[in-house]
Amino acid sequence: MNANDSRSAEKASLRPAPAFSGLAAASARAADGPCVAVVMPVYNEAATLEAAVRAVLAQPVVQEVIGVDDASTDGSWAVLERCAAIDPRLRLLRHDRNQGKGAALRTGFAQVRAPIVLVQDADLEYDPAEYAVLLGPILAGKADVVFGSRFQGSGAHRVLYFWHAMGNKFLTLLSNMLTNLNLTDVETCYKVFRREVLERIRIEESRFGFEIEVIAKISRLGVRLYEVPISYHGRTYAEGKKATWRDGLSALRCVVKYNLG
Repeated sequence: MNANDSRSAEKASLRPAPAFSGLAAASARAADGPCVAVVMPVYNEAATLEAAVRAVLAQPVVQEVIGVDDASTDGSWAVLERCAAIDPRLRLLRHDRNQGKGAALRTGFAQVRAPIVLVQDADLEYDPAEYAVLLGPILAGKADVVFGSRFQGSGAHRVLYFWHAMGNKFLTLLSNMLTNLNLTDVETCYKVFRREVLERIRIEESRFGFEIEVIAKISRLGVRLYEVPISYHGRTYAEGKKATWRDGLSALRCVVKYNLG
């Protein structure tokens, strides 16, 4: 294979698959073509980033991907540039200094063009092949916001940290008590919004507090919120997991600030 053939093969691998079936096909037909902006915050994810971008771009509903590099130091930016040179649906933004996930999402949300916005981490803990499930209630006209729950019992789940799970359930309970919602997973990455809903929310938190803040603010909008089961392929700290007990304390602060403040 010569250099031209190699580049052609690489371009083909980043294009959406030409055929798909089942719920994915039904969702794409209902959406009448690509309709989703995927916002991907990135911080030192070079090991998984290219595979994550490829998986996202392979989904037929994806209209655009906005990658926001939060001042990575491990070569993630170079990976993003390489992918963007191959597929123009990937647009790139970069922070000069590390600000956190919430800040990266705030930057990305401001640039979306598609009518539906989906949050995707770059670490492969969440599977883009499940976009059809996440989008189902919105495309059916039943929901304005959809969260993917790791605790509803669908698909494979890697067995990891007990106290992380307990902390998440405790935060979910407190959040639900104050928002009067019955969510099962407030800290999930997979959150999908109609763009007009996001335009009604001003994101203040720059780090992981975004998760609690956005739920509190959504609960006051009177929008239709659904939850769907998803799989979860979590990482250990040795594999690059970033959330710590300090983020748990910050989440408690956000429960109070955005629900009682």
